Amino acid sequence: MNCKIATIFFVFLTSIGTAQNKDIDYFIKQGLQNSPLLKDYQLQIQTNAIDSQRLRVSYLPQVNAGTAAAYAPLIKGWGYDGAITNLHTFNALVTVSQPIIGKNNITNQYMALHLQNLGLQNQGKISEQDLKRSIAQQYITVYGDLEQIRFNTELMDLLKEEESILKKLAEKGVYKQTDFLSFMVSIQQQELIIKQLKQQYQNNFSTLNYISGLSDTAYTILPVPQLLNEALPPLEQTVFYHQYQLDSLKIKNTDQQIDFNYQPKINVFADGGYNSSFLTTPYKNFGVSAGVSLVVPIYDGNQKKMLHQKNTIAEQNRQNYLNFFSKQYKQQIDQLQQQLVLAEQLIQQATVQIKYAEGLINAQRPQLVTGDVRIADYIIAIGNYLNAKNIITQNTITKLQLNNQINYWNRKQ
Repeated sequence: MNCKIATIFFVFLTSIGTAQNKDIDYFIKQGLQNSPLLKDYQLQIQTNAIDSQRLRVSYLPQVNAGTAAAYAPLIKGWGYDGAITNLHTFNALVTVSQPIIGKNNITNQYMALHLQNLGLQNQGKISEQDLKRSIAQQYITVYGDLEQIRFNTELMDLLKEEESILKKLAEKGVYKQTDFLSFMVSIQQQELIIKQLKQQYQNNFSTLNYISGLSDTAYTILPVPQLLNEALPPLEQTVFYHQYQLDSLKIKNTDQQIDFNYQPKINVFADGGYNSSFLTTPYKNFGVSAGVSLVVPIYDGNQKKMLHQKNTIAEQNRQNYLNFFSKQYKQQIDQLQQQLVLAEQLIQQATVQIKYAEGLINAQRPQLVTGDVRIADYIIAIGNYLNAKNIITQNTITKLQLNNQINYWNRKQ
């Protein structure tokens, strides 16, 4: 590679030693650490732990202190009946109440919080997969830009090597000036392509840093992305399928809670303190009391039945989405596998074409010096080489992107 061109081209890059530390795993790790969404799931799980504690203490005896005073005067015989109001009352009581909740009811409410946590954990895993896929996709895009830069620079070197020779031959009249000018146009076009690729590389690299949560503005040479192609687990073992299972359990839990909410409610209470009307011996009105209350639901317009119907519809909706997802999953995996095969076939065909293109270039190069081949034919040969090389690069990147898409579905529960 021509040192001058390489220097101009890679001056915006940092040292290779630094770049080697920034492979695809580096960006994925940084992205997972910096993601506010993943942190949000963890904080929600902590919040649910607090709700679980609150649920536990809500079934313990509740103690409250309160006081009340009332005065209902009689003015010239007018006023509330003193037998009802006692004219004036005052109380200062400490009350203890204890709801009587069935064990199954309590267990079901704990299960609701547990299912919420499992759902958050599973959503966190799916979000991790989404983020990994996005970062890997952008990394591969940046790597593809670098590959484009590399082979276009190689082509530029090839053209530059011939420039001085062809210039002298054109001055001697071996070639027409118009032919030499056509050759120079090709060089200028190649320089423009390289500049555009450089700008594209920088923009895509900035996007990679952005989605990884990095504020680094340095541009580095990225190594080849290492994507491990693990065998896909059965669909039923993936986090994506597990989300539908959790949704089903949540619907069943909600359905059971409806029945519990319509069971009779019993509450035991007791109080102690001072409670007096001041009519007789108010100094003796210190005491205690105890009791029990019972509420039995009888009729509320069949709301219980309506709530059960809503859950039945929710379960049908969940099943429809699951059936659709299962069909689409298989179709998508099959399609990705087919695209991989096609990309590999294109690479093999382009590899054969490159061999012929290189052979033609190597055969025409000495003839170019002697004027036995036209410059236009030489440019065409280089263009054929460039097209074949571009096909290989594009489909190599396509294969990496397809593998990244397939790997997205390999996350187990």
